[in-house]
Amino acid sequence: MQNNTQDRIDYEIITDLIEPGSRVIDLGCGDGELLEMLVNKKRVTGQGIEIDEANISRCIARGLNVIHADLDEGLADYQNGAFDYVVLNQTLQVVNRPDYVVMEMVRVGQKAIVGFPNFAHIRIRFQLMFKGQMPKTDQLPFEWFNTPNIHLVTIRDFERFCREKNLKIVNRIFIKGHSPISPYFLPNLFAKSAIYVLQKQRTLTSK
Repeated sequence: MQNNTQDRIDYEIITDLIEPGSRVIDLGCGDGELLEMLVNKKRVTGQGIEIDEANISRCIARGLNVIHADLDEGLADYQNGAFDYVVLNQTLQVVNRPDYVVMEMVRVGQKAIVGFPNFAHIRIRFQLMFKGQMPKTDQLPFEWFNTPNIHLVTIRDFERFCREKNLKIVNRIFIKGHSPISPYFLPNLFAKSAIYVLQKQRTLTSK
């Protein structure tokens, strides 16, 4: 799932993060727009996983290699380190077991790129505080009764999760509106969304 109402600066950022010619799999690839951009701009060997059949048809129409699968069932068909990058953009909050999905990402990929809306953004806080209602934003446009977003997360939550799971944060980009903001500019309060590059911590083994 990828939110088509969101400004596509996230696509540009993710594209810049990926080395040319890499092996990439996009989890919850939606209609394939990001994957197509990666194929065209970075000449990646790309593959997508998507559960929505209408989106799968759109991916096929773009000439993309896409598989119909449920991310909550894991990536058991893929070997460790099968990809250079595993991308999960604007999908973390809709899966049943986001922790399991992220750990599968760092297993099958040398690096994992995770993008998600920040539920601690100041506008969301104001809506909860002053309206007493479930907030709606550009990144989270649904009503409480029809939202697919079942695991809302904040930047602070996600970084704590990475520490607890011993995941190395290689890079992080915080987005406010149409541009990134400094990590020193209180991103948990002012960033509407975030993109993280993760990998497993290297462990020293005795010879």
